[in-house]
Amino acid sequence: MTEISAPGAFTPDACTLPTVERPLRLAEFDDLFTTGVRSVHRVDRTRSRLELEPDPQIAARAADLVVRETGCCGFFTFTLTASQGQVLLEVAVPDSQVDVLDALTDRAAAVGVQP
Repeated sequence: MTEISAPGAFTPDACTLPTVERPLRLAEFDDLFTTGVRSVHRVDRTRSRLELEPDPQIAARAADLVVRETGCCGFFTFTLTASQGQVLLEVAVPDSQVDVLDALTDRAAAVGVQP
């Protein structure tokens, strides 16, 4: 079951990040989604792909954030790829955490992709 601390939040029960720090981490994801996400694609049930702005600072922020996120939510697998002028962030979860991926993907699309 996913804990909802804010509309669209994706904090899973398995997260070991102290509760007091969770709103800050959510704000970091929102900032990345707002400033760096070009598009969001659901690849399959357990994977989503975010196309990021092809900017070294955005890629560095994404890398820093996902490394820290795997420290408290080890079920995530993040793959950051830069190739041919594109920066892609793939997010994968086990079947048991699909609801967390649903929430993260929905939030990235709602917060990050502007018309």
